[in-house]
Amino acid sequence: MAELLVIRHAQASFGADNYDRLSELGHRQAEMAGEALRASGWVPDRLVTGTLVRQRETLSSMGFDNPPEQHAGFNEYDFHDLLSVRFNGDVPDPVRHDRKTHFRTLRETILDWQAGGLSGARESWKDFSERVESARQFATDGPARRVLVISSGGPIGALVKSCLDAPDAQMIALNLQVKNTSWTRFFFNSGTFLLHEFNATPHFATPEQAKLLTFS
Repeated sequence: MAELLVIRHAQASFGADNYDRLSELGHRQAEMAGEALRASGWVPDRLVTGTLVRQRETLSSMGFDNPPEQHAGFNEYDFHDLLSVRFNGDVPDPVRHDRKTHFRTLRETILDWQAGGLSGARESWKDFSERVESARQFATDGPARRVLVISSGGPIGALVKSCLDAPDAQMIALNLQVKNTSWTRFFFNSGTFLLHEFNATPHFATPEQAKLLTFS
């Protein structure tokens, strides 16, 4: 069977005006992930990213130079928009800058979104789910045996939830566990799509490396 390896982007710029770029630590995380892949002998024969800067920068810092294909279905949901809709355009400062408050509020917001709330959002939960599935089909279509995708926590959570036929609420539970540059691996063929590995970080295995692990 072929392999689809989906890696979450490296650390972005949480709390900055422009979240969609890697931090200095993020570039180092991406380098470590690329080094670990090559050390394991896993070399992709197809590269795919979403269209976000932090995803494309992650692939570049991993050291894979071939131009990737892009599919916007691998992009993150627009959490800025969802939070703005929830708070009528006035997102409280702790939600924007305090990690604990941000992620607790994000979880509540996503559950509301999945249940049909946030009707003014630019993208519905149904549309998000459908575009992630479209991206999965795109990435698993063709002769490639090792497909490397750089995506984000939300699409990774959605892929795993769908693969396991789990309730919608499990998407955000999975999403919030996904570490920067973690590996989620699927096996697939024309009629099968199986989860093999979730949220693995072999490149953070030692105590020194573990100090570089982040979730946002």
